[in-house]
Amino acid sequence: MDLQLIFNGIAVGSVLALAAIGLTLTYGILRLSNFAHGDFLTLGAYLTWLANVNGVNIWLAMVLGAIGTVIAMLISEFLLWKPMRDRRATSTTLIIISIGLALFLRSGILLIWGASNQSYDLPVVQALDVGGVRIAYYRIVVIVLAIIAIIALHFLLQKSKMGKAMRAVADNIDLARVSGINVEQVVLWTWIIVGILTAISGGMYGLITAVRPNMGWFLILPLFASVILGGIGNVYGAIVGALIIGVAQELSVTVLNSQYKLGVALLIMVIILFIRPQGLFKGTA
Repeated sequence: MDLQLIFNGIAVGSVLALAAIGLTLTYGILRLSNFAHGDFLTLGAYLTWLANVNGVNIWLAMVLGAIGTVIAMLISEFLLWKPMRDRRATSTTLIIISIGLALFLRSGILLIWGASNQSYDLPVVQALDVGGVRIAYYRIVVIVLAIIAIIALHFLLQKSKMGKAMRAVADNIDLARVSGINVEQVVLWTWIIVGILTAISGGMYGLITAVRPNMGWFLILPLFASVILGGIGNVYGAIVGALIIGVAQELSVTVLNSQYKLGVALLIMVIILFIRPQGLFKGTA
């Protein structure tokens, strides 16, 4: 087994994990299958790039990218999702709206920044050679960032009052409401957390590849595959699912052309839906 591909897969899986957490939180709490999630990820990456190439430190640039992405998500909440919830729109209607929002975001990104690939203004760092495995510096950074973000999220969900309220809403929104939980406040905090995770994920992906206008479009299938594999609505399942998908996609290049990576994610998703529709872990679906 190629250790180099496994390491690369863990780095890609770390990127997918943060975005998949956001996607599964969106479904678990809001009951929204958001197909625009990948394009919000792209927006976060572009805002990070924009700040960075204008002289802002990459870490502060990621913070600014996260703030911008959160604002964009909150705008979509007030203009789209809240009115649709008030009208009790069906899940099919919400999916169609999210696809339209995805196209709108992607078109806006193309209009403003063009179709060319972009790169951060960062120094080139020599990769380390450990036992024949080339450990790229920025891939290590991505993995460490993901671990820190996941630990922070764990404490937020398990220890904080808002985290407990979010879990209650995910379990039973009507029971949470009659119990005195401010559901609308939970919804806003959900978008804030999802926006931060999604933007960081986009920024991280830009660190190990490039910032491209269609990057979110190509990541949305692996993201849904990760969420379904881990159990829809299960945060920890999404992390495990993302790592499995990331490693599986990278290992697939030993027998398939790299262009078929998306096909590997789709195949895993279809197999899971046939064998274990609820995913590896119990979700909220």
